[in-house]
Amino acid sequence: MTPTWAQLVYLGCAVCFILALKGLAGPRTARAGNLLGAGAAAVAVAVPFAHVDLDHVALILAAIAVGGIVGAVGARRVQMTQMPQLVALFNGVGGGAAALVALLELGHLGPATPGFDLVATAFTVAVGAVSFAGSVVTFAKLQELMTSRPVVFPGLPVLFAVLLLAVLGLAALVVTEASVGWGVALALVGLAAGALLVLPVGGADVPIVISLLNALTGLTVAAGGYVLGNVVLLVAGTLVGASGSFLTLLMARAMGRSVGNILFGALRGGSTLGAGEASDRPVRSAGAEDVAISLGYAERVVVVPGYGLAVAQAQHTLRELVEVLTARGARVDYAIHPVAGRMPGHMNVLLAEAQVPYEQLVEMDDINPDLPHTDVVLVVGANDVVNPAARSNPDAPIYGMPILDVDQARQVVFLKRSMRPGFAGIENELLFDPRTTLLFGDAKESLTRLLAAVKAL
Repeated sequence: MTPTWAQLVYLGCAVCFILALKGLAGPRTARAGNLLGAGAAAVAVAVPFAHVDLDHVALILAAIAVGGIVGAVGARRVQMTQMPQLVALFNGVGGGAAALVALLELGHLGPATPGFDLVATAFTVAVGAVSFAGSVVTFAKLQELMTSRPVVFPGLPVLFAVLLLAVLGLAALVVTEASVGWGVALALVGLAAGALLVLPVGGADVPIVISLLNALTGLTVAAGGYVLGNVVLLVAGTLVGASGSFLTLLMARAMGRSVGNILFGALRGGSTLGAGEASDRPVRSAGAEDVAISLGYAERVVVVPGYGLAVAQAQHTLRELVEVLTARGARVDYAIHPVAGRMPGHMNVLLAEAQVPYEQLVEMDDINPDLPHTDVVLVVGANDVVNPAARSNPDAPIYGMPILDVDQARQVVFLKRSMRPGFAGIENELLFDPRTTLLFGDAKESLTRLLAAVKAL
């Protein structure tokens, strides 16, 4: 029986988690919210050592130390471009851990255990295994350890349906017999189902799937908290499950797609196809000096940052260029698409790292009405989020996705490494528009040359 003081501490930790999530809703309070949540988690981990007669304490402490070191080193060393992969890995570890804890707990349960406890245990094993396997596949796609294209084969829908039925059948056996053997079988089938769930998803849709898997992991943690009678796990898991579900729906809406289409669109030929071939169509290109003239004498400039900016780590140079343009009298803002950089908030964090004032970051819905009155739009490493095919081509995989309407600006300048299409694997007709100028090269090198040319005006 958990003593009263420990229950009160757990309740306090749960309240801190809620306040931490609230703090993460804004840039000014995000750091404090993150620290509050981390501190509450540390306290929640420490409390059982004070009131539970634990076995194998040395092994537990060693596991905590190893996990803490690996997590800290990984989080500090990860590049901003690899943040989605890190989220996928951490999420997968959470789902896998929940499944393993449920299997261990299953060994202490018997047929006399209340039915709902066994249902929650079976749910945790199955969904935790799905989340783990799915997260590993999403990591492999984003890290380019495997193709980012949808992986489909004849009979995949049938095989996936069979696996789902097997999951339900094995879960029923776990509930009726409380057998660890059936639990292990359930976990193995769940792993296979998780892999098949994500394989047909194209690279551009993977971040949305990460959010969905994160929500599933939260639900498994909440179910595990119910079985273990731990209010902290129950509240924390519920928060993650609810916030992950909302984020998934919001991201899908930002892409103009349904979650079902994202998960199963490739089976009907409607999902994103991943990176395609470079175009050999003629375009209008220019040097840094020519682009600098357009920027240097523009009164209104909008910058659209994308994944290529993060890859080149050019955010500091971009900020300096914007400062120079502002000093020359131009009004400059950053246009932020909801999924710019492959994750919500990715660009916000990247630009905050470069000390860009938050007031200069303008969301898509707010900046779009201003774009027809903009002299120059500078697109740095973005592609799909400004592709007019989302409005004009019903056959395009991004059709229906809300985009930044940069094609309505007076002039568009693209900074691109090559003519390869974006992550959706389709050409961007805006590149061939007479009002569009391309500046080829690595984003950081191009911005450095552009900065020097603007200063020299």
